[in-house]
Amino acid sequence: MSDPRAIRLAGGRLAGLSWGDDAAPTWLALHGWLDNAASFTRLAPLLARRLHIRIVAIDFSGHGHSQHAAGDYALWDYCHDLLDAADELGLERATLLAHSMGAGVSCLTAAALPERVDRLILIDGLGALTTPAGDAAQQLHKGLRAFRRSLSAAPRYPDIKTAVAARVAGGVTPIDADTARPVVARNLSDEGDGHVRLRTDGRLLWPSPVRLTPEQVLALLGAIKAPVLLIEGDSGILGERESAAAARSAVSVLTRRVLPGGHHLHLESGAVAAVAQAIVDWQVLDEGV
Repeated sequence: MSDPRAIRLAGGRLAGLSWGDDAAPTWLALHGWLDNAASFTRLAPLLARRLHIRIVAIDFSGHGHSQHAAGDYALWDYCHDLLDAADELGLERATLLAHSMGAGVSCLTAAALPERVDRLILIDGLGALTTPAGDAAQQLHKGLRAFRRSLSAAPRYPDIKTAVAARVAGGVTPIDADTARPVVARNLSDEGDGHVRLRTDGRLLWPSPVRLTPEQVLALLGAIKAPVLLIEGDSGILGERESAAAARSAVSVLTRRVLPGGHHLHLESGAVAAVAQAIVDWQVLDEGV
């Protein structure tokens, strides 16, 4: 059960990985920015076995083995990846297991289309990156300037070890080689000469032309009707920052668990078991078993 099966969705536009029995109730898993479906390599088999479910993790557009987008990579555009996958999987109301950026996509979808989301299990992510209204022109300036630059060739590495080291050294959030390796491996293509090249669309690194304002994000979080389990790493990106506290307070039904670990605690070998246990405990409580 620990070995995932490859899957294609949305007419082949989206790639993904599947764990568990195809006939079992399906959860949809959504990764973070610059990651991919392999982000759930260690957590998904634990949940599939213990909860007797199927987990389908997709690569968002521009990530992993999915196709690159023709236009922007706005956060709300990823909602279509979520909905396209859910439609093809026959999920009228989905349970979403989501990390970081995937958590933001899940929150937007749950707020806008509450009839499509049954429950949210969010890992070190809630809401979205914001730009104050007064900074909108500056944000648009950065986004437009970036879009008009020529796109550089994707990075090429002599081997996966070097590619992993580059991710560890250049990551936005701290990550070690053992944690990064599954995600980096899925983001690489074999060049045929022993070298590997990054699959990820380089445009993902460009600044967003438009972001939601803090007030808009809080209003969206307040519109979520589904119950939310938020699992944070004690050295993750949320913590007791004022914006994170405000985001948690905006959600009407939220259970918070803070566990030892970093931003990728669901992929950290020393933390994943505790993450799985927290989800199992909440699932049992939520079902009233």
